[in-house]
This record gives sequence, structure tokens and C-alpha cells, in this order.
Amino acid sequence: QVQVVESGGGLVQTGGSLSLSCVLSGRTLNSFGMGWFRQVPGKDREFVSGIGWNGKTTYYATSAKGRFTISRDVAKNTVFLQMNSLGPEDTAIYYCAAELFGAGTKTSQSDYHYWGQGTQVTVSA
Repeated sequence: QVQVVESGGGLVQTGGSLSLSCVLSGRTLNSFGMGWFRQVPGKDREFVSGIGWNGKTTYYATSAKGRFTISRDVAKNTVFLQMNSLGPEDTAIYYCAAELFGAGTKTSQSDYHYWGQGTQVTVSA
């Protein structure tokens, strides 16, 4: 059974950094493209960043380019999202999702097969 578990959220001041982790269990990370999404109350879940099943492709939403970096450690079956220069607009619940043999470029929730429970990121002004 595939499971996805995020961690690393918290409270940070504007301009600060956070690193989120996403552990995949049940299958090797090499079988999945992984994506990070975020959601604030009352709004749709939005794509933030993705990485392909072979680790060769990465993709970022405009809001994340230049500030966020997605990476992975296959040995640990873990995907990371390093977030720098955070602002209040980045406050959201961040979700990790897995798409079977995905390229990490899909921005629609419906393309992903497995989801974590989310981790809260709060950026104070």
C-alpha cells in the first residue's frame, strides 16, 4: 500500500526559509512523479512544484520559481521542497502527491494517485 507523509511545516517570519519533506512508502520513488501543492481555506489546491519519476525533470509554478527548489533522495524514498524568501502569501497547507510514472509537470490534482495529509506552513508578516 502506497503512503505519502509530509513533514517540516511550521511558523516562519517573512523572508525566512523552510524545508518540507515527503516520504513515500510502499513502492520505490523511481515509480512516481512527485508534486507539491498548497491550499488556503476557500481556494482551490494549487500546484507548486514537481519532479519526474526518473528525477530528470523539475517544474515550478510561477510563484515558486527562483525561491523554491524541489529535490529527491531515492535511497530515502523522500522528496524535498526547499522554500526560501517566504512571504505571507505562501501561508497554506502544503500537500505532497504521487503520480505513477509521472514527469512532475502535471498541475491538476486529478492527475495524482496518492496524497499525504498535508503540513501547515505559516509565514508571519
